[in-house]
Amino acid sequence: MTPSPQFIGRSMFDLDTYSPEEIMYILEAAKGMKEINLREYKKIPTLRGKTVCTLFIENSTRTRMSFELAANRLSADVVSFQASISALQKGESLQDTVYTLDAMGIDLYCIRHGSPGSPQLVNKYSHKPVINGGDGRHAHPTQALLDIYSIWEKLGDLKGLKITIVGDILNSRVVRSNLIGMQKLGAKVTVCGPKTLMPGNMESVYGCRVEYDLARALHDADVVMGLRMQLERMSEGLFPSLEEYSKHYVLSKNTLKHAKKNALIMHPGPMNRGIEILPEIADGSHSIIVEQVANGVAIRMALMFLIMGGKA
Repeated sequence: MTPSPQFIGRSMFDLDTYSPEEIMYILEAAKGMKEINLREYKKIPTLRGKTVCTLFIENSTRTRMSFELAANRLSADVVSFQASISALQKGESLQDTVYTLDAMGIDLYCIRHGSPGSPQLVNKYSHKPVINGGDGRHAHPTQALLDIYSIWEKLGDLKGLKITIVGDILNSRVVRSNLIGMQKLGAKVTVCGPKTLMPGNMESVYGCRVEYDLARALHDADVVMGLRMQLERMSEGLFPSLEEYSKHYVLSKNTLKHAKKNALIMHPGPMNRGIEILPEIADGSHSIIVEQVANGVAIRMALMFLIMGGKA
C-alpha cells in the first residue's frame, strides 16, 4: 500500500475538505488495516520512529484508546496527554502546552477538546498535522468515517441508501460529520428528534431531511443510528425527562417495524440503554455497534498511515 501524496502532512479537521474519492481511498486503506487487526500478530513496523500525541483535553475512553491502539499497532511511539493530570490544571494555556509537546518531537496530534476550532489552533501552534477526535459540538470526523466504513462494509455503495439518525441532534458533533460524509457518498439522510433538540437550520445547511415523528423518520430506512443524550452539554432543560424522551424516540422492536426488515442498527456510543435504545435492539442480530468500535481502530490506523506517509 502506497499513500496517496495528497494525504501526507494533511490535517483532518472535518470531512468537508475531503472529496468523495478521498473518503473512499481512506475506506479502502482501512480495509487493509482491518485485515491486519484480525491477525494473531497485529503489529506492523510502518510508523516506527514516528511519535503520536493523543492530546485529550476533554474526557474520553473509547476514542482515546482507539487512537492509541491504532498508533501502537503501526509501531509509532505514543505520548498520552490527559488534561486532568497536566499543567493545564496550573493555568498553562493550550498554546504553551503545544509548544512544550512540540519541543519533544511530536509528529502527529490527535486532539479532543470541548471548544470548537481547537484542532486548528493546535495545527497553528505546532505546524504539524492534526486529527480531530471531537471538538465541542462541531465535528467528529473519525467517528463519521468509521460509521461510513461500517455501512460500506455491510451494504456496499452508500449511494441511494436511506439512513435515519435519531436523538440529540442539537448537541451531536457526530451527526454533523456524518451528514457531510454520508451525503458526499450519495446517501439520503433523515435526522429525527424533539424540536428542542433540533437546530433550526439543518435542512438549509446540511441538505438533509428533518422529521420530528419517529415512525415517519424510520419509514423504509436501510440504516438506523441512535445518538446518545448528551446531558453534560445541556443546561437549558430542553426536554421534561429522559423517560419522556424514551417514550417518543427509543429504538425498539415496535418502533423499528417502520424501517426495512434487515435495517442495520448503529450507535456511536456510549449508549444509555433503555433510553435511546432497548437492549433487545442494541444486542440484536442486526446491530453492528460492537463492529463500529473495531472499525474505529482500522480507520484511525489508515489515517495515521496516510498522513504520516507510512511504509508498506
